[in-house]
Amino acid sequence: MENSAFIFPGQGSQALGMLAELATEHDIVAHTFSEASEVLGYDLWELVQQGPVETLNETDKTQPALLTASVAIWRVFEASGKPLPSVLAGHSLGEYSALVCAGVIDFSEAVKLVQLRGQLMQQAVPAGSGAMFAIIGLDNDAIAKACEAASQGDVVSPVNYNSPGQVVIAGTKAAVERAAVLCKEAGAKMAVALPVSVPSHCELMRPAAEKLAIALAAIEFKTPNISVINNVDVASPTASEEIKSALVRQLYCPVLWSDTVTAMAKMGVTNLFEIGPGKVLTGLAKRIDRSLTAKAVNDVASLATLTE
Repeated sequence: MENSAFIFPGQGSQALGMLAELATEHDIVAHTFSEASEVLGYDLWELVQQGPVETLNETDKTQPALLTASVAIWRVFEASGKPLPSVLAGHSLGEYSALVCAGVIDFSEAVKLVQLRGQLMQQAVPAGSGAMFAIIGLDNDAIAKACEAASQGDVVSPVNYNSPGQVVIAGTKAAVERAAVLCKEAGAKMAVALPVSVPSHCELMRPAAEKLAIALAAIEFKTPNISVINNVDVASPTASEEIKSALVRQLYCPVLWSDTVTAMAKMGVTNLFEIGPGKVLTGLAKRIDRSLTAKAVNDVASLATLTE
């Protein structure tokens, strides 16, 4: 699959019942969730299937759930014996999924790691004190200027460059709300509050990043067997320390997703496959580069088209 890339979704793509159909056809799904459950100390499959949804949406539960779902789909694909894609990338949490699938991080270690990542993120900012807004239909420079004007000593900045005309901002609640108003006044079509418990990828996450760095130092990272483009530099380092550094910085630096997809296209990638629940990244890809085809792979029918 030399012209293909696999991309892995981040938080917001989780849903109750995800992968239920795929699990009826492929035992690998159940085995993968059982492996994660042993690490976590609770039944992850039961949470993903039965809820409650409020618990699934807690970041320290969401992150292992999405990682495990993506790895389960990858393992089903890998078992088909089909050629592997030429490059991988993941959006935020999805970068960990990509690194597992590239052979960099052991799956069990990654489950523990992303659970800790969620806990550290939640601890860094008291519930209700941070916010994230999606800004639709305004250029990047205007959004940055609105954040600068709205800060007034607080934290607010662009954190996800998802596609042209779709940027997410994050920071302290009052500053983000001020920035959202300024973005609307500057011509944004929409400024939408996101239902998140943590303002990711902004300076408020630096304390969490410092603690994450300590945990990462104790984990063995192997050389990727497939190139993984990271979020913060749009680069594909192979040295473990460089990969770890990018993961640490990712917590308080923007996700350069639009640039990541553009870089893939420049590498000759023509087909993107979103490996995980939902189809958020599939939709973004079509806005970033219309020459790309993008398809979400998370059920029996979509997986069959990939493994035929």
